[in-house]
Amino acid sequence: MHPKTSNFLKTLRAQAFLWSFVFVFCFLCAGAVSDTLLPSNYSGVTIKHTYFTLSYSNKDKQAEWVAYSLTPTFINGTQKRASKFMADPNIKDAVGPSSYTKSGYDRGHLCPAADMKLNSVSMNETFYMSNMSPQAPSFNRGIWSKLEDKVRDWALQKNGVYVVTGPLLNKSCGVVSKSITVPCAFYKIVFKQTKAGVEAIAFMLPNAGSSMSLSQFVVSIDYIESLTGIDFFVNLPDSEEEKFESRVLTNNWQFN
Repeated sequence: MHPKTSNFLKTLRAQAFLWSFVFVFCFLCAGAVSDTLLPSNYSGVTIKHTYFTLSYSNKDKQAEWVAYSLTPTFINGTQKRASKFMADPNIKDAVGPSSYTKSGYDRGHLCPAADMKLNSVSMNETFYMSNMSPQAPSFNRGIWSKLEDKVRDWALQKNGVYVVTGPLLNKSCGVVSKSITVPCAFYKIVFKQTKAGVEAIAFMLPNAGSSMSLSQFVVSIDYIESLTGIDFFVNLPDSEEEKFESRVLTNNWQFN
């Protein structure tokens, strides 16, 4: 190949990467979910709500993942917390709000209501049952709530992050209403793309109460992919994806 041609191709590749970074960064700042960041290799049906996207597993009657951009604008909104759980109108034979009654499990949010205080639409959509998963009360109101609080802290510190979270559905710890899978564990991935590169941290937590530090539940994204079969961040350049998905790094994430 002629040296000039080689240099031209290198320049094109560099420009393509730069524009992909700008595209992703702008979406994160705007609070929208970029399709380039959505997971792949999943089995559910993709449902796009106004401010978050999910993949619904009809077999398990819940989302296998929920993805959204979390910005200070959403966190600092003035919308009051809703209290009305609703069947998702986008799902045929959707789970109803009373499906967990007397089951011993909470209707645990995947995308938390406190992450969606922008307006009534963002708040109300978090109460769709498609955004709920059976969670042990000690988990939902304890260590999981602490992790949600910490993610909001990071979103404020970093002027926005991208979050993808969900239940581990290939390991069941029972059923609710004879059809809703009770997950044995839940994962949460927090991602931030900056000019210096990618920052990411991932967690896997058992569906049970715990007094352990959140840092004890940090895992690699590769580990979550190996358990779920889902491929996260597949549309990012392979060199970037492989670098941050295989590592367990907490340097850029403050726990105190």
